[in-house]
Amino acid sequence: MSGLLGKDLLGLEYLTAEQITQVLDTAVPLKEISERAIKKVPTLRGATVVNLFFEASTRTRISFEFAEKRMSADTVNVASAGSSVSKGETLVDTARNLEAMRIDMVVIRHGSSGAARFLAERIESNVINAGDGTHEHPTQGLLDLLTLRDRFGDLRGKRVCICGDVLHSRVARSNIWGLTKLGAEVAVCGPRSLLPNAMEEFNVTIFDRIEQAIEWADALNILRLQLERMQAGHIPSLREYNRVFGVTRERLERAPRDILILHPGPMNRGVEIDSDVADGPHSVILDQVTNGVAVRMAVLYLLAGHNPKLAAAAKGGA
Repeated sequence: MSGLLGKDLLGLEYLTAEQITQVLDTAVPLKEISERAIKKVPTLRGATVVNLFFEASTRTRISFEFAEKRMSADTVNVASAGSSVSKGETLVDTARNLEAMRIDMVVIRHGSSGAARFLAERIESNVINAGDGTHEHPTQGLLDLLTLRDRFGDLRGKRVCICGDVLHSRVARSNIWGLTKLGAEVAVCGPRSLLPNAMEEFNVTIFDRIEQAIEWADALNILRLQLERMQAGHIPSLREYNRVFGVTRERLERAPRDILILHPGPMNRGVEIDSDVADGPHSVILDQVTNGVAVRMAVLYLLAGHNPKLAAAAKGGA
């Protein structure tokens, strides 16, 4: 099956501004389903979705699972730790075996950049990239865009700074592609050791000090320090990182305007973000979680070939 997004969702780099807007517009009416007593519509009844997670994940996997179940899909979760993958089976063998069971969609998270595309080119089922290496995490980018659009309306001309560990972040890349396509101005801020060498090629502003970013931005998307991906030497210490780059209430109080605070989670409180900022009045972190389910419902809906104009009808159970 393939709809207006094409067969797969592999990254925001490959989508047009119109396609991105289409996903966001489709997600808006689907949000209401999660507010009901019975959180279910029959839109994907009979479809089988496999969640194939080769990396540990709690938030993304649960969010996809909620989205699939709220659309009445049958879901199967495959974690690599207990699967044939840990016995040496290849990604293609796993996928072909799954497809022989007549599945419709695969949601894949994998530690290698390009794994989602590799899979999509070899199976007929729809493939959704739930994060591949340090490449992209498109549904996280989309939910961040929806959260910003909920607050700002039009994103054109809005200034969004992505702060922290950009080097290891697939979220940062999806955000940069999505934001620039929707007309926002994008900056990054962090120690040079945590910025990719080719950062200039993304046409973003680069700030070396968090104070500069706060003075410039309408919103900060604060990234987790991915300590599990780091080799020694990226930063002197967590305390030093917080002292120089941490987003604190004191720093935000000096801002010339109110700044929206986003974080894709999980957070290292007291490192890249202080608790009184994460839980403060300008934080939209919990809105991101809510929007995550709606965006993933919209992606499933569109990849299954449904017309976005019928999303409002879908929420009514049509």
